[in-house]
Amino acid sequence: MTETAETGATAEEGGSAVPAGEAPLGALVCPEPEERPDLWPTTARRTEDGELEIGGRPVSAILDEAPAPVYVLDEADFRGRAATWAAAMAEEFWEGYGMAGGEAFYAGKAFLTTRVARLALEEGLGIDTASRGELAVGLAAVEQVEGAGAATRAHRLGLHGNGKTEAEVSLAVYHRLGHIVIDSPEEIEYAAGAVRRWREEGHYGPQERAGLMVRLTTGIHAGGHEFIATAHEDQKFGLSIHTGAAREAIDRIVAAPELELRGLHSHIGSQITDPAGFEEAAAAVLRLRHEVAADTGWLCPEIDLGGGLGIAYTGADDPAPSPTTLARALAAVVRRVCAELGDEAPRVSVEPGRSIAGPSQVTLYRVTGLKRVELGQGASRLYVSVEGGMSDNLRPALYGAAYTALLAGRRSQSTGVVRCRVVGKHCESGDVVVRDVDLPADVTVGDVLAVPATGAYGRSMGMNYNLFTRPGVAWVAGGEQGWVLRPETIEDLLRLEG
Repeated sequence: MTETAETGATAEEGGSAVPAGEAPLGALVCPEPEERPDLWPTTARRTEDGELEIGGRPVSAILDEAPAPVYVLDEADFRGRAATWAAAMAEEFWEGYGMAGGEAFYAGKAFLTTRVARLALEEGLGIDTASRGELAVGLAAVEQVEGAGAATRAHRLGLHGNGKTEAEVSLAVYHRLGHIVIDSPEEIEYAAGAVRRWREEGHYGPQERAGLMVRLTTGIHAGGHEFIATAHEDQKFGLSIHTGAAREAIDRIVAAPELELRGLHSHIGSQITDPAGFEEAAAAVLRLRHEVAADTGWLCPEIDLGGGLGIAYTGADDPAPSPTTLARALAAVVRRVCAELGDEAPRVSVEPGRSIAGPSQVTLYRVTGLKRVELGQGASRLYVSVEGGMSDNLRPALYGAAYTALLAGRRSQSTGVVRCRVVGKHCESGDVVVRDVDLPADVTVGDVLAVPATGAYGRSMGMNYNLFTRPGVAWVAGGEQGWVLRPETIEDLLRLEG
């Protein structure tokens, strides 16, 4: 037996019994990259020395330049996932198949910087934004990819979200975004007023109109926790088909001389692993499109079926459907329903975020403390403290999201495992990074843990609770690395004070 966990050095060899009702000891070991490649960036592997390597960089080399905790973005992985989405939508909705084209807009809320937006744009995606800040980043990236003056050709950008201000809508209209998704009656008036103003200033032509999409509440929702389901009636997003609110907004847009109904939008939730919900929502959107055309003579040219395709986070999760699987299912529904209705097929877009960003990043932590808690009847749990916590991954505390963790800095010398809970340093009992995982029994202070699939909503939900500084995001590619976002410092926090 090695030193006990109570000394703060190592865990007891072999651990002890797990609490009643939990999975057997050994069932919650984190899969290695070769066992479950869908959990990890595509370049992740073990070196001959037993270290985890990402983007050609062993974790020790990464941490020499980017101290833990740190998010590590595998750029080749991100590019590959973005390109796969672009190709899947282009192929399944190819005009040669009798469709009107398809594309994917990367959902920037998952994780967005100018560099990340540029990667997505270069691989053929648009960028979906949901705030003034996200839109500014998207505009900056379009400038970098397409050259000077590209902000006025920002058809590859979209503005989404509820409660948009007049200034936000006006900016979207000014830049002629490809997707301006309306979420309330007020936003319709904001858009019409913006067109009138930009006409007066000569930025819009006398007859030029702004194209809008209407976000629909279809009543069809799918996915995980209630907090991330977005298509039921009693919530803040969208305009209801059932109550007639959606149709009222559509009619106002069709009647407005400053506006054009470009499309209909639906988003049914997040962390969805069954295409059936998308298919049902697509049919509802297409039927409303047909109804509007029958009444007004205008068949809107596009529908957007949102995002929300799930990913696996632990070895207990089944692999998620591929982009091609989802695109093919959607294309089949669009083809079938349009044929039934006698309508031309619309252009179809989707908004993947998690399925691109999520597996492309891994968070690296150093173990700072070990505490064995006896739970009675021979059962115990080893609490493994790391620098950081809920400030760099809020999802477990917010809605019980499950993650797993791997001993990344070395190959374990132990044949046993111990039931662990990886926790942060915040003053909250819910400050959990990984609720349940079986780590090697020789885990020790100073070890490096890798938590996979943290690229979506990890850094983007980061915060400064307890005045923790947010970790940086390091990119790795071809054995090199740099900063996507530098880590915050104490001086950064003090600089914000008045």
